Amino acid sequence: MTCKAKYSIGDVSRICNVSKKTLRYYDDINLITPIRHDHNNYRYYTRDAILTVPIIKYYKQMGFTLDEMRFFIEGIESNSSYNTLKHSFISKIKELKRLKNEIQKQYISIKDWHDLITEAEIVMANNSREVSIKYIETTEYVQQKQVFNNDFKGSIINIEWTNYIDSLNIEVTGPVVINFLSLKKRLDEHPKHVRILQKPLHSAPVESLTSFGECMMASCYHIGPHENIGETYKKMFKWAEHYSYAFADESYERYVADYWSTRNSEQFVTEVLIKVER
Repeated sequence: MTCKAKYSIGDVSRICNVSKKTLRYYDDINLITPIRHDHNNYRYYTRDAILTVPIIKYYKQMGFTLDEMRFFIEGIESNSSYNTLKHSFISKIKELKRLKNEIQKQYISIKDWHDLITEAEIVMANNSREVSIKYIETTEYVQQKQVFNNDFKGSIINIEWTNYIDSLNIEVTGPVVINFLSLKKRLDEHPKHVRILQKPLHSAPVESLTSFGECMMASCYHIGPHENIGETYKKMFKWAEHYSYAFADESYERYVADYWSTRNSEQFVTEVLIKVER
């Protein structure tokens, strides 16, 4: 940049790659103040004023507001102590940490839901209804005991569960899982005891947690209305008998796609999981 005594707003716009509109706005809020000629009121900038633009761009990159930038620039020009700048940076670091944690929670929640939709699409596209065996890794879940009255919608979009999560002051992510504590009673119409499970986004009270997994489980996807899920259970019972597997006396239903994603029950996808032994 060739040094001159003064620069027009067009010069500054070209040299610093910033629009004239932005420079006028910076002038209006006293962030970068040009010199004005008395006879024509034109804006002219000194070299020091031009060198303020890269400083502003860097402050902007760090997330500071224009008011904060003006405070810093005034401090630089008045030779204020490092301590003033340091305290402002500490405050901004704390603010950005809070923002980072919030964005991270949102990212995990959205990604988990996206992954469930993708899983449901793959299951439906391949009509995956066969029984298989898979190893389930240990995962920690928040849990709450409830009574299941064959109201699938009310158990999956679960007000009691939501209020419980609120009372713990935590957040959860991923699919709702219902643990039916008696496999023998799963298909009857009577109310039954269950556990509602869902993964915590971050740490949760120890007493609210349970571990699930670290075992081999029979897995079978059920496609369609929840009310017909008994067909999938019967298929799994026949499979276990044919291959001489013994089922544990409880089951887990993992709701991959449900009322949270669609009201079309033909597009519901539920994974039934039962621990197996030989």
